[in-house]
Amino acid sequence: MTSDTRTDASASASASSAVITVLSAGNFVIGMGAFLVVGVIEPIADDLSVTPTAAGGLLTTYALAYAVLSPVLVALTGQLGRRRVLAGGLAIFGIASALAALAPDFLTLNLTRILAAAGAGVVTPVAAAVAAGLSPPERRARTLAAVFFGLTLAQVLGIPAGSFVAYTFGWQWAFWSVFLLALPCVIAVWRTVPAGLSFQPVALRNLGSVLKDGPMMLAILFTATFLGSIYVLYTFMAPLLSSSMGFGRNGITAVLLVFGLGAVLGNLLGGRLADRFGAAQTLIVLAVLQTLMLPFYSYLPVPAWLLYSFTLIWSIAGWSFAAGQQLRLVQLGGTQAQVALSLNAAAIYVGAAVGSAIGGAVVAGYGVNALGFVAGIGCLISVIHIITSYKLSG
Repeated sequence: MTSDTRTDASASASASSAVITVLSAGNFVIGMGAFLVVGVIEPIADDLSVTPTAAGGLLTTYALAYAVLSPVLVALTGQLGRRRVLAGGLAIFGIASALAALAPDFLTLNLTRILAAAGAGVVTPVAAAVAAGLSPPERRARTLAAVFFGLTLAQVLGIPAGSFVAYTFGWQWAFWSVFLLALPCVIAVWRTVPAGLSFQPVALRNLGSVLKDGPMMLAILFTATFLGSIYVLYTFMAPLLSSSMGFGRNGITAVLLVFGLGAVLGNLLGGRLADRFGAAQTLIVLAVLQTLMLPFYSYLPVPAWLLYSFTLIWSIAGWSFAAGQQLRLVQLGGTQAQVALSLNAAAIYVGAAVGSAIGGAVVAGYGVNALGFVAGIGCLISVIHIITSYKLSG
């Protein structure tokens, strides 16, 4: 290899690294804006005169809109350059966050969440497809984990920070924060992602093809059953901690921060595990661990140190699934991996929506302390799901 060749390879690697960093930053903004509601349920409920369960339904609104819009919008924009799609999606997401901060009532706030879902629905799957295309096969899970890192970092910094801002200055300022963070990300995407980036164009027919593929859809929907069981509990963590542990603003923020730290560690660990042991095998082990851990939260109150420690371990195990699941779908999807990834991103929000709805019903019917048990039962379904999917599609 000549000096010029080595220089070109180094420059290419550096450019790819810069793209991955920017895509991860964009996912951070998406993650913060998407799941911000988890930490601001009570301020929104108090200010807009709705119940905490109704305020938690904002996540359901966003999730359902994302699930419907993401695969369709990815298909409809499948002929456009990836830079345009990513920058446009982030711009729409930022504008929607600003409109949420200005929302005069609960209905309007729900409508802004639908617009936000439309923007986010093209950013996350397209970012994953770009990352997969830039990485060699043997490091693909770790590259996907790097892009997904932004979403998990939002758990560490974005959601707890948004919760603190909401409890201190009002929930509107939490949404303004998302808007202000989105602006530089739009500019960074436009300047960093190559305009002529090679990609596999997709169309609505590709979406239809994947939707008709039974084993592929079973593999995709594991995301919904796995995350759905988690969101039965996670959506209502703030009311649970307030009621069972007597936590206020600082205590709730601290637990969310610990959960976020675990999410980052899990994201990094999950990519390495999937590259080393295989995607499906990693996912099966993680689903079993979640099934065993979730019922713990039905035994609150417990000493604070135990709660923090267990929450860290729970989050590590839960968020280790993301890279392995994306890698599995890239391997199964082939030339239609981009559509599979968009459906997987939609499944994240299907799971969040269904899990949140079930959680709300549990809280209304049985109280917050029943959430852990119900979440554990839900995760047992995900264990059966992944084992069945593995046997059918490998």
